[in-house]
Amino acid sequence: MRQEINLISDTITRPTPGMLEAMMQAEVGDDVFGADPTAQRLQEKIANLFGMESALFFPSGTMANQTAIKLHTQPGEQMICDKWAHVYNYEGGGASFNSGVSCKLVDGHRGMFTAEQVEASINPPHDYHQAQTRLVAVENTTNKGGGACWSFDELKRIEKVCRKHGLGYHLDGARLFNALVEKGEDPKIYGKVFDTISVCLSKGLGTPVGSVLLSDEKTFRRAIRIRKLFGGAMRQVGYLAAAGIYALDNHVDRLSEDHRRARLLGQTLESCSYVNKVEPIDTNIVIFNLEDDVDEAAFLKAMSDKNILMITMGQGKLRLVTHLDFTDDMLEVVLKELKELEKEQLQPELK
Repeated sequence: MRQEINLISDTITRPTPGMLEAMMQAEVGDDVFGADPTAQRLQEKIANLFGMESALFFPSGTMANQTAIKLHTQPGEQMICDKWAHVYNYEGGGASFNSGVSCKLVDGHRGMFTAEQVEASINPPHDYHQAQTRLVAVENTTNKGGGACWSFDELKRIEKVCRKHGLGYHLDGARLFNALVEKGEDPKIYGKVFDTISVCLSKGLGTPVGSVLLSDEKTFRRAIRIRKLFGGAMRQVGYLAAAGIYALDNHVDRLSEDHRRARLLGQTLESCSYVNKVEPIDTNIVIFNLEDDVDEAAFLKAMSDKNILMITMGQGKLRLVTHLDFTDDMLEVVLKELKELEKEQLQPELK
């Protein structure tokens, strides 16, 4: 049986031999008591990388984002984010459940919006009929936007709006390292602009578990309490933190390989008769739409029968994500199978 090729997400990777060895050799303690040296080393390492005062390890990116929202808001207030934002669409309604906040959704482009749109979305602060705007959240790269990278100049313009109105500014940087590598940016420029940044280690960087929330020292102390409240305090977490340290040392620059493979997938999809549109490809996410007369379920099954897995995002969007475990040999197999699949095989009336 042919080897399974899983392009559902970059979260499906398994630790490399080097990462496993680093995990096995980790020095650990009880992190709830602040006594895990490897967790502390990871937190210091990534805080220094971004030029921020503090960082806190979390078991998931969702928990890190939800903690950030709670840090910046009170129940009854409002967060501005894009209509495609992960914090709104894919975190189980956590903003309303955990923090009691509503969301003002911006109609951006590929998950990105402008400073002018933020300004227009802020509720009048003295109008007690409306929720008070307290936070702006952006996502870089954008998941539902196909791994799109924000213009840093636009992020700085939004920062000025936030400072003008006294708003918190949070970056959901689940795939921020993909943007950093693709654009050749210094992480420290982000540390100067945002109040809080969440960074996922278990996507492009390939660790089995973990995200980090970056902030100043005062916010860090509050974040520890909220993490405990959310059930995120862990004991010998150094085994996981060691994977994060290894990933930061070994898996950042190689992200460009994922981006290269994603572009090749996109080029082939554009040539396929059954594909209507391929979104621009900035990093490691490929989003495409099938022709209207092509059955989506039939396409997914045809690929699954060839042991090639991908996912639907709804609204006609299909997604492929390249990652650490997706090799050039696997790429050649996928390109071959995509080219050989005929439109006629996927039309419902011909089944």
